[in-house]
Amino acid sequence: MKKYQYVTIPLALHGVVCKTDGSVIDVNIGDDPGDPVVGISDLLIHLSADQLQKTAAKVIGGEKLDVTVGSIPLEGEEKDAVKANIAKLLNEKYGIGEEDLLSAEIEVVPAGPARDYGLDRSMVAGYGHDDRVCAYTSLMAILDAEPGEYTYCCILVDKEEIGSVGATGAASAFFENTVAELLYLTGDKEYISLRRAMENSRMLSSDVSAGFDPLFPEVNDPKNAAYLNNGIVFNKYTGARGKSGSNDANPEYVAWVRGAMDNAGIYFQTAELGKVDQGGGGTIAYILGNMNMNVIDAGVAVLNMHAPMEIVAKADVYEAYLAYKAFLKA
Repeated sequence: MKKYQYVTIPLALHGVVCKTDGSVIDVNIGDDPGDPVVGISDLLIHLSADQLQKTAAKVIGGEKLDVTVGSIPLEGEEKDAVKANIAKLLNEKYGIGEEDLLSAEIEVVPAGPARDYGLDRSMVAGYGHDDRVCAYTSLMAILDAEPGEYTYCCILVDKEEIGSVGATGAASAFFENTVAELLYLTGDKEYISLRRAMENSRMLSSDVSAGFDPLFPEVNDPKNAAYLNNGIVFNKYTGARGKSGSNDANPEYVAWVRGAMDNAGIYFQTAELGKVDQGGGGTIAYILGNMNMNVIDAGVAVLNMHAPMEIVAKADVYEAYLAYKAFLKA
């Protein structure tokens, strides 16, 4: 992310606190209209002569992203009195002590609800469209889909931005283990059956794509860019500096997906993630592709990707939902 975008804006706290007695406490501070918010301060313009000489990548350092959560000292405390007062407030609201924060996972995110964007209300502004917009449409598509000949599944994973690692990332054994368990319940205990099931599967890697921004046209090839309101985006490959680290769907599978979309009357577009020499990005597609699964990236075009306020077009969100349903039916 661009760290400088996250200072001086209202932030909320979301997460869980796990106590040693086994209880799990949900934390949500900042999104209710009556809640306070927190934030990260920045240097005032009057004293920022040295700061403004730094590049955008360094103007706000990682260690400068400490969150301000209070300023009033606890009466009677002489040492760390403000900290003691915050601890008291958390204990009163959630019944947690300072040591419980050792087993907490709390995210600091932009506060506030998603909003209609544009005078025509054609877009949605909100935090985390990458990749909640694709997760939501994928889930709704499978919940609304009619039963078919094949088994459907929707896998929602995290840690994608740090390499899909860990027990809840796409690189974990979770999905393989789940398929193995299903085969076991049918009486099939052969390892080769698991490999064949993977190889005979088709997948859409539901992930967003970079929308063409007319303020920064120089980073895109306009003939190979994704545009808002043009429907779901298919990326044959992503990657950096070309196809590095990408899945690169085979042309036979791309043709099959095209046919499925055409038969259902789905509006779709194809794109690359910017010009080859501008940078790039990846998805989880390659992880499932390494299992010989047919995979292609399919998602919604986004402006301001990874910023506190991301933008998507409502028409594209709905078309993604229809496309995912058409994929399941094909």
